[in-house]
Amino acid sequence: MSGLFASLSNNVKALNAQSRAIETAGRNLANVNNPNYARQRVVFGDRGTVQTDLGPQSLGLEALSITQLRDTLLDKQVLRETALQSALTSEQAALQKAQAGLGENIDRASGSTSVTQIDSSSRGISSAINDFFNAFQSLAASPTDRGERQNLLQKASTLADRLQLTDRRLAQVQTDIDSQVNTDVNEANRLLQTIAELNGQIGRLEVNKPGSAVDLRDQRQARLEDLAKIIPFDVQPIAGSTGQLELSVAGTVLVTKALVQGTLAFTGSVVTGGLPATALSLASGSVKGALTARDGTVQTMRDGLDALARQLVTSVNGAYNPTAATGDFFAPAGLTAATFALAPGLNAAALKASDGGPAGANTVALAVANLANTTFTTAGGAAFDGTFSTHYNRTVSDLGQALSSTNSRLDDQTNVANIVRGQRDAVSSVSLDEEMADLLRFQRAFQATSRVFTTVDDLLDTVVNRLGK
Repeated sequence: MSGLFASLSNNVKALNAQSRAIETAGRNLANVNNPNYARQRVVFGDRGTVQTDLGPQSLGLEALSITQLRDTLLDKQVLRETALQSALTSEQAALQKAQAGLGENIDRASGSTSVTQIDSSSRGISSAINDFFNAFQSLAASPTDRGERQNLLQKASTLADRLQLTDRRLAQVQTDIDSQVNTDVNEANRLLQTIAELNGQIGRLEVNKPGSAVDLRDQRQARLEDLAKIIPFDVQPIAGSTGQLELSVAGTVLVTKALVQGTLAFTGSVVTGGLPATALSLASGSVKGALTARDGTVQTMRDGLDALARQLVTSVNGAYNPTAATGDFFAPAGLTAATFALAPGLNAAALKASDGGPAGANTVALAVANLANTTFTTAGGAAFDGTFSTHYNRTVSDLGQALSSTNSRLDDQTNVANIVRGQRDAVSSVSLDEEMADLLRFQRAFQATSRVFTTVDDLLDTVVNRLGK
């Protein structure tokens, strides 16, 4: 009797265990398209043994716990590669906006030995420079022609407008980058708070069963990967805690257990965080990529335009007003692209082709026109090395080269990130074939256990109802 009742009890436990395994397989199948889900497994075990007249006997099978299949090292590697990919993506987006603001097409000709070539469209600064000096050349050929004077003023005004407009566009790109960084920092603060809250919930639920809060761990990993797109960080388990993590950036702790150690803030130049607030050294993430583009290539482009404007003002005014007594062509104070403009009061009547001499003299017009082919040197006090056209082309080419390099590095990094995610998915993602095989296996085990249950029930019925007849 006791043996049959013990068999009934053990089979009830076995049915419960197999039922739990079927539920887990069903949950895995339901999350087959959830990228943040790590597949789960039931851990079977014996409830223990007792001493009987027949010797030690098992207390039956039990579903001890549910674990998730995760590789901690691969999870950390995914975080690192995600941060690097996000940095390059952010930098690429900023450089593309800067390129659009130039009004020039940068053509990477496959047959060219140079890195980039400038397609001088009719709306860019490159064509405006050429048109300006060509207009002075035409004035030198017809010094008294009022139409040539009007054409020169129009070309000069166009050059000034395009320099100012391009600088405003690039400045707006930098402003937009600042806005994006502020948005990213606010999102990072929200994610840090969420991670801290999940840390606290996991700690409370895993007090007696470490590793059991599998769904919360999935949510925390997903939030960590979202945060890695913004800033790079390191996560380490807290010794003596129950499944809680410490999150830090370059040694500055931002989250420990359920507490956020100071919110992030963007000062305009650096991101600060921690207690006390410390400037964070960011090596990757969208914030790093955006600031790299803003303070690097985009600012260099603006500096190049300022150098072009400064040299135009000093050189053209020096040739147009050699005695410094008859009026300048460009406003002397317009030494940056943002302030570059024609001299106040300059008009067709006041425009001069020579500084004295007969009516057909053209010395001034020729002197200015010849500046188009003049090679300047910084050693001689100039703002740049080379001609006006070569300086501008080199400045734009630097942007094209930076964008080309970023595109190439992003392609490589995307491949690496995809490989790492593939390796992680091989461990953690749900396999339809595997889960269907497990489901069939657990179903058969449940059916077999049920058959044992029916057999024992029949035996008990025989003992109780028919043995005495």
